Amino acid sequence: MNNPQYPVARSTNLVVQEVPNEVLIFDIDTNKAHCLNKTAALVWKSCDGKRSVSEIAEFVGSETGEQVSDDLVWLAIDQLNETNLLEDQVTVDFKGQSRRDALKKIGLASVIALPIVASLAAPQNALANMSCGCITITDCNPLDGCPTNNCGQDVSGLCR
Repeated sequence: MNNPQYPVARSTNLVVQEVPNEVLIFDIDTNKAHCLNKTAALVWKSCDGKRSVSEIAEFVGSETGEQVSDDLVWLAIDQLNETNLLEDQVTVDFKGQSRRDALKKIGLASVIALPIVASLAAPQNALANMSCGCITITDCNPLDGCPTNNCGQDVSGLCR
């Protein structure tokens, strides 16, 4: 188990795509897509198991040119925990504050964007074929007169 003060970003079964000011991550295990804003992405990338939370805050600050508090890093780690993007769950330390209180404190004191991890469940593989519009009946198949969907599949179950 990793030291919670030195979090490690998960790297297995993830498809990672970096785009300007964001990182898009598809989790193959959970079939979910996550979008990390620049702040959350910097925290996630710096979770190498060698940096403490304070060192991560210094790194993010050096990358953004802004003062970054440990609380901001803890907020990002809390979201990374929730989305299963860390190797091990980390107990978040807001120093006796609730997440809401920490968020207020960070939001009022910080010029840097708050870390945001937005997630979306992707369709399961069995349902992925339906995303092409294969739900509605469009016409009869000209070869055998059977009703088909937009993908040319028999929807009646009677014709093949």
